[in-house]
Amino acid sequence: MSNFDFNFAPDVRPLAARMRPNVLAEYCGQQHLLAQDKPLYQAILSGHCHSMILWGPPGTGKTTLAQLIAHHATAQFIQLSAVTAGVKEIRESVQQAKNSLQHGQRTLLFVDEVHRFNKSQQDAFLPHIEDGTFLFVGATTENPSFALNNAILSRTRVYVLKSLTDDDLLQVINRALIQDPILSTLQISMDEKAKGALCAAAQGDARKALNLLEQSVDLAQSIAGKKVIDSQVLEHVLPSHFAKYDKGGDEFYDLISAFHKSVRGSAPDAALYWYCRILAGGGDPLYVARRLLAIATEDIGNADPRAMQVALNAWDIFQRVGPSEGERAIAQATLYLASAPKSNAVYTAFNQAKHDAAHLPSYPVPEHLRNAPTQIMKELGFGAQYRYAHDEVGAFAAGENYFPEILKTKHYYQPTDRGLEKQIKDKLDYLASQNNQSENKRYDSN
Repeated sequence: MSNFDFNFAPDVRPLAARMRPNVLAEYCGQQHLLAQDKPLYQAILSGHCHSMILWGPPGTGKTTLAQLIAHHATAQFIQLSAVTAGVKEIRESVQQAKNSLQHGQRTLLFVDEVHRFNKSQQDAFLPHIEDGTFLFVGATTENPSFALNNAILSRTRVYVLKSLTDDDLLQVINRALIQDPILSTLQISMDEKAKGALCAAAQGDARKALNLLEQSVDLAQSIAGKKVIDSQVLEHVLPSHFAKYDKGGDEFYDLISAFHKSVRGSAPDAALYWYCRILAGGGDPLYVARRLLAIATEDIGNADPRAMQVALNAWDIFQRVGPSEGERAIAQATLYLASAPKSNAVYTAFNQAKHDAAHLPSYPVPEHLRNAPTQIMKELGFGAQYRYAHDEVGAFAAGENYFPEILKTKHYYQPTDRGLEKQIKDKLDYLASQNNQSENKRYDSN
């Protein structure tokens, strides 16, 4: 008789599937929605939830969140993919939910890539959402405002899921190393720099982070009884995602930091060198393109507004023609942005205005700036004494003020005297002098 136990069935699912959370407490990320004091967290935990659309990048937990909602609501979970499902599958799912409801069993119908359904397919869900046949949860990577029917949007609430932070991904990796039934039985040696490399390569995608971890474990050699995940392993796992893990002591973020500071410092040759170092290490050129877009608004701003378009064009060219010519387009954008005049006036003004909007009282909109679509609103003075700029000399209502009175002297944007901002500064200074000389000031100057 055989000594093998044929009833034993090892879990052959990928690591990402094995590590899918079973309860809300294990869910990682999306704290803007799922911190313990947030309404959505409380609703899910109590088993009382509503139909919704989950909008976010891949690997941010849309499917997992839908499964957790079903779990806490004690509802059966039916999943459809808009890529493969048609009207037949929709009807079958609706009938299954109706049959279950007759026996007191609730259903959560989860539709992945819901934006791929056409209008008639989306409309097929409407009556069943309204009559409570099932709780509807759709997942999409596309903007729902453009990808989904208004009828669907009016019957659901849209929640925006964000790419996971590196701290979130580190938590996902550590949890897998400790709790996964397979990895936890292995003696895995992996330092914090190696984990950081995986997190950076995953780019906010938990599924990708776990897949890369699983590949690293598979390729790791056993040394003294331990599976060692080191720089050599990572160079094989991450060649197209990440600049070489520790080549010559340079880590990816050090290279990116040197690149950014070279562009900001108007050193085009150095910026080009660091860009090529990133490419030589196997880094993703589009990561550099994303950084250029940030630089265009953070370090150049209105000193040269064309910088933003140049960076966008480089990204577009890369996606249209591929790496060979695309990498050169990003190099061109790098040299342009490094050579452009610099200003952080937009960056500073935006941060100051955000701070005031978040921390100052919510001052009411002044009456002269309010909309007055009805007679009652007009009688209340809404829109009264508003001066239409195009009817004024030079299309400028000198003396007018568009702030609440208490903020009448606020100034956020301080243009520099570099590049185009010098012209903007001259114009704003001229308009300020017109305001000061006006006898028709909105608020008392005192």
